[in-house]
Amino acid sequence: MTNDKLQMSGKRISLLAEERVRREKSIIFILNIALLILLMFGFSNWGLKGICGYAGMLILLIAFLKHVWKRPGYITITLIYQILFIGGFFMVLPFYWMVITSFKSYKEALAFPPTWWPTKFYWNNWIEAWNAPKSNTWGDPPIPLTFTRYFYVSILVGIVTTAGSLATAILAAYAFAKMEFWGRGLFFFIVIAMMMVPGQVLLIPNYITLARIGWLDHYAALTIPWMASVFTVFLLRQFFITIPVDLWDAAQIDGAGRFRFLCQVVLPLSKPVLITAGIFDFLGNWNSLFWPLIVTTRPEMRTLMVGLQAFNQDAGSDFHLLMAASTFAVLPIVIMFFFLQRFFIQGIARTGLK
Repeated sequence: MTNDKLQMSGKRISLLAEERVRREKSIIFILNIALLILLMFGFSNWGLKGICGYAGMLILLIAFLKHVWKRPGYITITLIYQILFIGGFFMVLPFYWMVITSFKSYKEALAFPPTWWPTKFYWNNWIEAWNAPKSNTWGDPPIPLTFTRYFYVSILVGIVTTAGSLATAILAAYAFAKMEFWGRGLFFFIVIAMMMVPGQVLLIPNYITLARIGWLDHYAALTIPWMASVFTVFLLRQFFITIPVDLWDAAQIDGAGRFRFLCQVVLPLSKPVLITAGIFDFLGNWNSLFWPLIVTTRPEMRTLMVGLQAFNQDAGSDFHLLMAASTFAVLPIVIMFFFLQRFFIQGIARTGLK
């Protein structure tokens, strides 16, 4: 009984110590958040004086941790927090500026010194920017060409291209990772070597090929050339290698063939890396500008980025409308990454890529 009591007492002391450390770390985190708010408020209102005030408060906090609270180990944590917070602040700052400028008036958007918060929110800017490309019409009868059409083309092209790229990459990556055939390593290095070929070198041959086929100004020109991705093949192959061979042996005992093993065993285990590859492919197609610009001439075939460039030329100095258009062009990608970031991080971690 004595030993049991001692063990219980030791566990209780250990739990209390862990709770104390957790509480102290929470306090440190709150203090660092307060310092970040001080930096943002001081930078936006007093400029250099605000930064000096932030530096002084940081020095006081370090002195407090070392000499008053007697927790010198938390100084390193505080400095790491501040480096991460400041880095995150400057990374988010351009996006914040874009979003907040989209709600300003024309005069305030171009004001100097700039304002960090609108004096009045103009919510109608987004509606005006969305319906801004009024000079172009398409269809019979003519329909005004707004950003609705650009979003439709970009989403359609992104989904079709991503699905096609994953389909071809899965088959190629599985063959390179799990199947034995003559020249497998040589063929894989040839495929990887294609990553070193600049896209500009293939631009003219691809354009001539599509022109002779008659695919210019069609969805085929926007999708089919990008249904094979060397990077996606490499990414999936690196993950497929990590799947144990014993699973294939067990599948063979159950009478499964290559295709069934791929569909029922490999792909369910590869969900994180498939989502990661899908994000890369969709993001590349969503942000693509140069290729859609040269293979399409009709306004109704514009993708979102091409439409945004055309809007930039049409809008001219309407900076507030341009920021509104840029915001709703970026927003779908931010939302998609927010919901899929867990799979994205898992896919990168499990393939060993940095």
